[in-house]
Amino acid sequence: MESIWKKTAELPEFHTLTKDIRTKVLIIGGGMAGILCAYFLQRSGVDYCLLEADTICSGVTGNTTAKITSQHGLIYDSLISRAGREIADGYLRANELALKRYKDLGWLIDCDMKEVDSYVFDRMDAEKLKREAAAVMQLGFPAEYVEQVDLPFETAGAVRFPNQAQFHPLKFVAAIAKNLNIYEHSPVREMTEYFALTDHGSVAAEKVIVATHFPFINRRGSYFVKLYQERSYVLSLKNTEIPDGIYLEAKKGGLSLRGYEDTLLLGGITHRTGKEPDGFEKLREQAKLYFPEAEITGQWAAQDCMTLDGLPYIGNYSSSTPDLFVAGGFGKWGMTGSMLSAMILSDLIQEKNNEYSTVFSPSRNMLKPQLISNLGHALV
Repeated sequence: MESIWKKTAELPEFHTLTKDIRTKVLIIGGGMAGILCAYFLQRSGVDYCLLEADTICSGVTGNTTAKITSQHGLIYDSLISRAGREIADGYLRANELALKRYKDLGWLIDCDMKEVDSYVFDRMDAEKLKREAAAVMQLGFPAEYVEQVDLPFETAGAVRFPNQAQFHPLKFVAAIAKNLNIYEHSPVREMTEYFALTDHGSVAAEKVIVATHFPFINRRGSYFVKLYQERSYVLSLKNTEIPDGIYLEAKKGGLSLRGYEDTLLLGGITHRTGKEPDGFEKLREQAKLYFPEAEITGQWAAQDCMTLDGLPYIGNYSSSTPDLFVAGGFGKWGMTGSMLSAMILSDLIQEKNNEYSTVFSPSRNMLKPQLISNLGHALV
C-alpha cells in the first residue's frame, strides 16, 4: 500500500534529461535531502541541476513518519560518554537549527506544519530516562523527565523535548520543488567525479553531491562497510484516540506514534533488512492489543541507512575527493538529516565555513564493532 503522504499530496512533474549539459553543481537523488540541497543552492544563486532516477520523493521520503525533532532516541547521555560533550553539543544544536529551518519554511506554505512536544518513553527503566534528561539539560536544552504520558499502556515515564514539530513531507516538497532545476526518470548509468551519464544525456559538473539513499560509488568512501540497512513498518489507524505529541519507545524496534488529522500512525518492529519477513503481522498484533477498536487503513515500510556511530555522513565523499560530496546515513531521522545536509553542503559548495561540518564528517574515525559485522555481510 502507499503511504498516507503519497495518497494525499500531488507532486510537480519534471522532464527527463535529453541533452548534454554543464553545471556548477550536480545533485544526484531527488529525496528530501537532494531537494533541500537544490533549494538552498538556488536561493544562493548557485548554478545546479538535480537528477532523479524515478520521480522525486518516490523512495524513503515518501515513507517517513515525518517527525522533525532533535530527540533521536536516548542518545545524548551515551554520545557524551563516547564522543565527548563538544560533539554531543554540536549534534544537538545542529538538529535544533534544522528544526528551526523547517519551521521557518513550513509556516509559510501549506504543509500541515504543527509544533508538538516529543517524547521518548520506556516501559520499565525510569533511571535511564532521568540520566538522559540530565545529560540534555547539561547541554543547555530544556528537556525534562516526566512520569505521565498520553499513551494507552503503562510506562516508566518519558524524556520530553518541547517545541518540536511534525508535518506533511510531500506537501512541503511540492511547495519548495516546483521551480527547481530537476530532471526525473534520469538514472545515472556511469559516473566519475565530475561527469554523469544518463540514458539520454550527460552532465558535466564542477562539484557533485550524492544524495541517493545508499551512496553508490563503491570505489570511494567505503560506504558498503560503513553503512547497513534497517527496515521498519507503519500502520495508519482510524477510529482511535490520537496521543498529544510525537512518541518513540526507547528500546530497539519499539513503537513510534504520531497523529495526522484523524489518523494515528503507529510504527515499529525494526530489524536488519532481510532478517524478519513478518514485520507487518507483528505490528498489527501491537495495534490490536493497544488500539482494539481501531481500523487499519494503510500500511507501508521504511528502509533506513544506519551509520556505525549513529551520526549521519554529511560532507566530502572521502578525504581524497574535494569536489565530491555525500549526504546519507540518516538512520530513523531523515527529516533533520536532510535539512542538515542542505545547510552544511550548500556552505561547503560555496567554500563557506560551517561550524557543524566536523561533527558529521564522513572521514571521522569509524573503527567500531559494527564495522566488522558489516564487512562480513559485504563479503558473503
